Amino acid sequence: MPRQVREELTRRLRRGRRAFREEDVQVVEGPLLKRAVGASALGNCMEWFDFGVYSYLAATLGKVFFPDASPTAQVISSFATFAAAFVVRPLGGLVFGPLGDRVGRQKVLATTMILMAIGTFSIGLIPSYASIGIAAPVLLLLARMLQGFSTGGEYGGATTFVAEYSPDRRRGFLSSWLDFGTFVGYALGSALVTVLNLALTDGQMLDWGWRVPFLIAGPLGLIGLYMRLKLEESPAFQQQLDEHEKSLAQESAGSEFKTIVKDHWRPLLVCMGLVLLYNVTNYMVTGYLPTYQTETLGRSSGFADVLVLIGMVWIVLLITFLGRLSDHVGRRPLYACGAVAMIVLAVPSFLLLKADGTWKPVIGVLLLATLLACFAAPSAATLPALFPTAVRYAAMGIGFNFAVAAFGGTTPLLTEALVSATGDALMPAYYLMVAGAIGLVTVRFLPESAQVPLRGSQPMVGSRREQRELITTSQELYTLSKERSEAR
Repeated sequence: MPRQVREELTRRLRRGRRAFREEDVQVVEGPLLKRAVGASALGNCMEWFDFGVYSYLAATLGKVFFPDASPTAQVISSFATFAAAFVVRPLGGLVFGPLGDRVGRQKVLATTMILMAIGTFSIGLIPSYASIGIAAPVLLLLARMLQGFSTGGEYGGATTFVAEYSPDRRRGFLSSWLDFGTFVGYALGSALVTVLNLALTDGQMLDWGWRVPFLIAGPLGLIGLYMRLKLEESPAFQQQLDEHEKSLAQESAGSEFKTIVKDHWRPLLVCMGLVLLYNVTNYMVTGYLPTYQTETLGRSSGFADVLVLIGMVWIVLLITFLGRLSDHVGRRPLYACGAVAMIVLAVPSFLLLKADGTWKPVIGVLLLATLLACFAAPSAATLPALFPTAVRYAAMGIGFNFAVAAFGGTTPLLTEALVSATGDALMPAYYLMVAGAIGLVTVRFLPESAQVPLRGSQPMVGSRREQRELITTSQELYTLSKERSEAR
């Protein structure tokens, strides 16, 4: 048994003054667990297909909605609209987070699903600048803000939901399926845009082709909504660990934000540091690389899209393996190794991306994708474990969305502006190195949570046999703890 698990169980046994009984250990049956993880991942896949499509069409959208600007200004304007969605994400987190802690995770996740679909579908219906003038980019901005508002309640809620359903021993593996869904969604969006770019002329893409991915969001949103409405509420939400947590949940209805900032500021800062590390890398690869390839390096949109698609597929192949690895070696070593590797490999990766030919850019993308997978795989299990059940959704909404708004969503905009201002095509690499250094410092303060029960929740197991094993282990630990106390 890992040291951190033994220490946490011993603390709980001392507090309860007895070994665990059957009612103290929550069993999540296999079929229910699979449905919860599968539906969450599928819903996340569809939501991030919607959100990710914008990244792959940034250059095209710049021409459609900002035709009078220079090519560089078009791209920057498009990314500024992209970043605008992240400005309202904290607002979404502040609204949906406390709501999820009070009315339940499942209801809020269904709401965010349909709002995202409406926002994305609306983009596909907006007339071009040539048709309605300045109203076109204004409507695009409003649709993006609706996307951002809904996404403010999405990732924090989805990670909370899956983490609360997962047995402690397998939380890293099962939670990694959520980000598996995320990158499948990105990959599907990238693949669709790639096919459209290859099948249509530039004129057709500017005229109507860019609308197709956004219009698909409507039917996908209905499927995702159906899947999420079929889910049951998480066990941790249904049954708080003790009366203290229940009273905290009631108190949070009026002052949850103040409670979180006052009582949980340390884990909140750790959460934000890890989110910065993950999402700067994420939006550099998924949001900026397609445009970097076409606008900075002068490559075709087809080549750029295929290159990013290769990276997304590689992440999909890696992510659940790394999630399982984090259950065995711990979350901290995986984050730390990834942060060190990013500091060392960021510049070589972009030098490979800049190189002529095909294979060197492919290797460069695979290196960046591997680093991103190291941060994505443990995140859905690590971040919810920082906070107790009663404030978990809201705390995740605050920490995750403020960090993404400040650092993640602005990555394409700031990086493109730095490249444009300096003329240095390695600026993205330097940006990643800074993120890696901040992430490495953050890991120093990250408590190890692999196989540890969530704060404010009962120990979770996947079968009756595991329940009996844990009860037996608790009896041994309680006896040992009692003997040590008496010896003192």
